[in-house]
Amino acid sequence: MKRKFPWFSYLVVIIGGISMIVPFLDMVFTSFKNQKELNSLKFSLLPEHYHFDHFITAFQELNMGRLFTNSILATLGVTVLVLLTSTLAGYALTKIRFKGQQTLFKFILATMMFPAFLFLIPNFYITVHFPLVGGNDLFGEGGNGGLATSVLALILPFSVSGFGIFLMRQFVMTIPDAVIEAARIDGASEFRVFWQLVIPMTLPAMATLAIFTFIGQWNELIWGLLIFTVNNNLATLPVGIQMLQSALDPDLTKALVSAAITISVIPVMILFIILQKYYVKGMQMSGVKE
Repeated sequence: MKRKFPWFSYLVVIIGGISMIVPFLDMVFTSFKNQKELNSLKFSLLPEHYHFDHFITAFQELNMGRLFTNSILATLGVTVLVLLTSTLAGYALTKIRFKGQQTLFKFILATMMFPAFLFLIPNFYITVHFPLVGGNDLFGEGGNGGLATSVLALILPFSVSGFGIFLMRQFVMTIPDAVIEAARIDGASEFRVFWQLVIPMTLPAMATLAIFTFIGQWNELIWGLLIFTVNNNLATLPVGIQMLQSALDPDLTKALVSAAITISVIPVMILFIILQKYYVKGMQMSGVKE
């Protein structure tokens, strides 16, 4: 098919690209429209006049500074910890021999079979009743919110990823054992082998995992809503936008919500642009078979 009709592949890619980018552009341009244009029955992608009032109102109504701070702290914290734990686990599961290695890896794979929402209530209970934190005593009692009063509540439950460990293990496996053994023979410690050898060779995989983790955590809503019920000061961007959309008439806040979402997308786009080279390289390496 590809040889007989080379144009067909390009056509599919173009149609797929248009179908994905048009809704995004519609959201961005909607944030610049006034109420008259939004209520018009005639659809127009581009606004007649660009209005920036919705962006100013979004910052004022949502307290975007605090929401951005909470989201950035939580997302960066989760991303860094996931990269650290996944790379360490991937290295240990491939290049360090110990009893029960395969059993442990199978257990990690098994955790990926369960939907994430199954762990919401247990994690929330553990967070609220975490001992010696947030006014709790040694037995987790006290009724002051426990760990849910700290930004750590948005970070620690997501600090380990089964998918991340699986992904990094597969990439670490591509590193020849002879290279690792040569470093050990030269007197390098396990930490030095990991830091100076494994990390540089797995940067494409780490960039790929960083993008997936950052996007997933940046858009996390359900857990943010649970923590919001304990401490309103820990609201993240998705929670703030959801509160705005629920509190006001959707027909009157369409442009305002679109402006808030457009602002929230900017950090994700910046991260992707920065890591794009490593991400593409990681995708190419993932399809190479030794």
